[in-house]
Amino acid sequence: MNDFKILVVEDDRPVSSLITTTLKIHDYSSITASSGMEAVSLCASHKPDLILLDLGLPDMDGIEVIKTIREWSSVIIIIISARSEDSDKIKALDSGADDYLTKPFSVDELLARIRAAQRRLKYIANQGEENPLFINGPLTIDYASNLVTICGQEIHLTSLEYKLLTLLAKNVGKVLTHSYIIEHIWGNAVDSDIVSLRVYMNSLRKKLRQVCGDEELITTHIGIGYQMIRK
Repeated sequence: MNDFKILVVEDDRPVSSLITTTLKIHDYSSITASSGMEAVSLCASHKPDLILLDLGLPDMDGIEVIKTIREWSSVIIIIISARSEDSDKIKALDSGADDYLTKPFSVDELLARIRAAQRRLKYIANQGEENPLFINGPLTIDYASNLVTICGQEIHLTSLEYKLLTLLAKNVGKVLTHSYIIEHIWGNAVDSDIVSLRVYMNSLRKKLRQVCGDEELITTHIGIGYQMIRK
């Protein structure tokens, strides 16, 4: 059993059992909660590395659980919910969740999301906030000189493209909603800015692909936002 601890927050016993059994088989340590208040309490006392959180809890909505935990913890939170509307996903992500998995889900996809979270935590542990160099697979960003290289070749970005890239890089592995990106790049969120965001993001991704072919570092979550994949 490794020391990566996962808090499973799920009031549906068969689903909770499926998740915890899967985690045990794959050598993860887990604790369980069946209500929002219990989840907050266990998070404070056990300090898990990752939370798998259902939104439909009997005592409080999962969104409130996220907001409460985010007042004092930056633990990675992956939502596992039957709510599949984009508005629900955006609300959860804007409240502080890191990723969103819709029920019914495959065990393989769940494990892939957990591994991605582990890579993100490893990156955070190895890269200090003041580290001037960001490396993610073929991508390197030298913050000190504003130099971006991919597959060893320098690429020239506009000021706004560079801001987009560095925002995604500093949140690598996390899904960023359109409104989050717009507020951090433009300072406010209006509908017209979403069109501008798509234009600049398409331009940025095109420049990245021109050097390294079809390898995608940035993925689109349709109707929600964007995510830089941790390589």
